[in-house]
Amino acid sequence: MNPTPDATLPPSDGKRGLRLRCGYGTDRGLRREVNEDSFIATDPVFAVADGMGGHEAGDIASGICVRTLAELPQVTTGVRDATAALLQEYVVMADAGIRHATGSRAGTTLSGVVVVEEMDGPYWLVLNIGDSRTYRYSHGKLTQVSVDHSEVQELFDAGHITEAEAAVYPRRHVVTRALGTGDDSEADYWLLPLEDGDRMLVCSDGLNGELSDEQIAGILAAEADPQTAVDVLIQAAVHSGGRDNITVIVVDARTASEDAPA
Repeated sequence: MNPTPDATLPPSDGKRGLRLRCGYGTDRGLRREVNEDSFIATDPVFAVADGMGGHEAGDIASGICVRTLAELPQVTTGVRDATAALLQEYVVMADAGIRHATGSRAGTTLSGVVVVEEMDGPYWLVLNIGDSRTYRYSHGKLTQVSVDHSEVQELFDAGHITEAEAAVYPRRHVVTRALGTGDDSEADYWLLPLEDGDRMLVCSDGLNGELSDEQIAGILAAEADPQTAVDVLIQAAVHSGGRDNITVIVVDARTASEDAPA
């Protein structure tokens, strides 16, 4: 289901010359007995699911989620024509599958990006439910694309706590939306024009829970190779405490010709 690390993924139709390079990895961390994260990194779908439930089978929930995404026709054909409506159909299927398998006792977050090629050019189609994250690193700047579905995010958005208070809020890991449990399984979607040199980062909260955005941006800037960037990010999160499972995907995109100057 996953390409070789740091693989160059060819364009689906050979027309646009879009080239992707991908790195990925996961680590149990230092305090968890089980790695409840799952991921898919197969062109054009790159996503991370962070299972919740511990002994109630969070790993089963996240596994069902990514296996459902792997059934997308775009994954089997490599054609980059997915839509938000189609993705939501599979999100609903994953939600139902998790509820059936676990009796709604376990759930999972989901965040990621799907590469879409339209007539006017390529796009990043970002989806998110829960507090795993998708970032875009472009022109030397790191931007969080996804918005956390979490109690602490709602308090911050309402102005009840500051950014500094949010970082140490005791219930910052409580999510308000997830697959397989709760009342709301609707994902959020963003469609962003893909630019030459874009780098997308998808991660479970085991990464951003240990590293600040400034630290993450520094590593992405320093490591040109996507697999090396993934490895360094995971190592840094483990060394910072490793209190949760850590899963990271980095996808680099180039649209310029091979012969064009860097």
